[in-house]
Amino acid sequence: MADFDLFVIGAGSGGVRAARMAAQRGARVAIAEAAALGGTCVNVGCIPKKLYSYAAHYAADFADAAGYGWSVDAARFDWETLKARRAREIARLNGIYDGLLRTAGATLLHGRARLVAPGAVEVGGTVHRTRHVLVATGGHPVAPDFPGAALAVSSDAMFDLPVFPRRLVIVGGGYIACEFASIFRGLGAAVDLVVRSDAVLRGFDADVRAFLGGELRKHGITLHLQSEPARIERRDGALALTLRDGAVLAADTVLLATGRRGNSAGFGLEEAGVAVDAAGAIVVDADYTTSVPGIHALGDVTHRVQLTPVAIAEAMVLVDRLFGSGERRLDYDLIPTAVFTHPAVGTVGLGEAQARARHGAVRVFRSEFRALRHTLSGRDERTLVKLIVDAATDRVVGLHMVGEDAGEVVQGFAVAMRAGATKAVFDATVGIHPTVAEEFVTLREPVA
Repeated sequence: MADFDLFVIGAGSGGVRAARMAAQRGARVAIAEAAALGGTCVNVGCIPKKLYSYAAHYAADFADAAGYGWSVDAARFDWETLKARRAREIARLNGIYDGLLRTAGATLLHGRARLVAPGAVEVGGTVHRTRHVLVATGGHPVAPDFPGAALAVSSDAMFDLPVFPRRLVIVGGGYIACEFASIFRGLGAAVDLVVRSDAVLRGFDADVRAFLGGELRKHGITLHLQSEPARIERRDGALALTLRDGAVLAADTVLLATGRRGNSAGFGLEEAGVAVDAAGAIVVDADYTTSVPGIHALGDVTHRVQLTPVAIAEAMVLVDRLFGSGERRLDYDLIPTAVFTHPAVGTVGLGEAQARARHGAVRVFRSEFRALRHTLSGRDERTLVKLIVDAATDRVVGLHMVGEDAGEVVQGFAVAMRAGATKAVFDATVGIHPTVAEEFVTLREPVA
């Protein structure tokens, strides 16, 4: 007889949710983790990044206050205090995850797990038999290979840099690169962002990409578009990043934020016959089952949609299939997401080019304006809102925002879009005045 009904490898967001829900349904569950509980999101991703984003906003808030009659003495930022406060909060969250698992009745094993057979997992020299295995091992940063790349750091290291970098060079134009650019610029660093393409945030709506690039420049971030690193060297106690066009950027720290890869190596997957693609992603079917029956995978290691809430939702679907009615499903359309840059990006649904490719005729509604807050703050920050409507059905198929609290605003509209809201429904909705969110229900004339 098997020791467990489900053995989860990896205690990140998806793995912990699967273990908890399965245990609460009466399944015998084990979960193994070699590092801190909570995975990337809790330890070196969403949570600490958002905390640092909050910290970075204070510099702008202090400056804005003068426009509202406040006299604020010269502020001083202490890097060590921020690091220590963040570390305490993350440790608290690690403890909460531990308590949630134990309360649910799951067996928590500390150590690196390895498949030794389709229904057998070894941890610390002990082999555990199980009916089902779930691989939820997440991902890790990957860096380009060029001379001196080892002198740079990955995003995992940015939260605990021993010395605050007064000059930071970031290679990459995705959401991680852009978020760290905003964070460290807000905290006082001079920031250069080296982007291979002609705009940041590849894959996002073109208007969003162009608009955010302009706002990042306003915040003092120097963008080097269509640029790539050639080499990094040590010079005079600092780092020098030479670009392929010959330009040299001086830095105290160089961050390589050029993508992530699934943590699929070293877990015995290949020996067990589990198919892994060239990008390191575990290949799964629509039910999150790998090429080996009884072995399942979800979350970032499958490279489907690398978002914490998606991994959690996938876990709920899998547990329901294995230990419930099997009726739960996850629709990958209309998944909202946010990029916590300054200003932030919020988006749900299709970009304009995607919408035209899928639906043909579309109507586009767009507005760009200075938010009320900055009429007195004096800050030259603008907001972008954009709706994309399927002309045949009047259904809103894309909603995008660049501006303060974009994630908070877009979340509510995502519910409406999931319910099938049309432009007529948006038009019939009374706005809350004065807010930025009301702009979405007052857009009347499509752009040419």
